[in-house]
Formats: sequence, structure tokens, C-alpha cells
Amino acid sequence: MGIKSSTINDGNVIILEPKGSLIGGSETDELKGAITALLEQGKLKLIVDLAEVSYLNSSAIGALTIAHTTFTARSGKMILCNVNKNISNIFLVTKLSTIFLTEDKREDAILAIGK
Repeated sequence: MGIKSSTINDGNVIILEPKGSLIGGSETDELKGAITALLEQGKLKLIVDLAEVSYLNSSAIGALTIAHTTFTARSGKMILCNVNKNISNIFLVTKLSTIFLTEDKREDAILAIGK
């Protein structure tokens, strides 16, 4: 899969861009590893851009939920952006839409994470 990573705001905000389907295999492990590495580096602001993600299963949702919980516990912030309609529906049905901070566009997520 390959997760693209970039930094903005003098390295204070990290943007991860996973691609494809996150269905609990190596691609989900790669996402977990990238998030764990960021936390170990002391990064506390993360944007996960889901523009290129077509599907999430329960393993990927679990990974994102654990990441959100960990960032929040460390007084950090995690925002999802560019969530497609199918994934958005999964979040609505599971009530995760009340937990995850989401923005329609990356630019909006960048503004929101700075607050």
C-alpha cells in the first residue's frame, strides 16, 4: 500500500495519506506502525487524509479508534478528512461520527487542528 506522510506548520502537524482498502492485513499494520512512530516521536497533531481509501473494515476502524484515544489522552488532536460517503456511513451506523473529528477538505482539517 504505502502510506504517504508529510509535515506542515514547522513539523507540528503530520498528515498521513493511506491508500486502497484497509482490511486488516499489512496495510492496516502499516497504518498502525506509522501512527505508533509518530506518538513515539512526541507528535500530537495528526491528520489522516482518507481521500484514497475506498474501504475500512473493523480492524482499521479499531486502529483509528485506538489512535484517537491515544492522541486525546496525550492532549493531542487527530482529525480525519476527505472521508468518502461509504466510510462516512460506516461511522454514522457505528456512532463513531460522534467520536472522530472529521473535515470535508484537507485545508479545513489544517485550520481545525491549529485551534
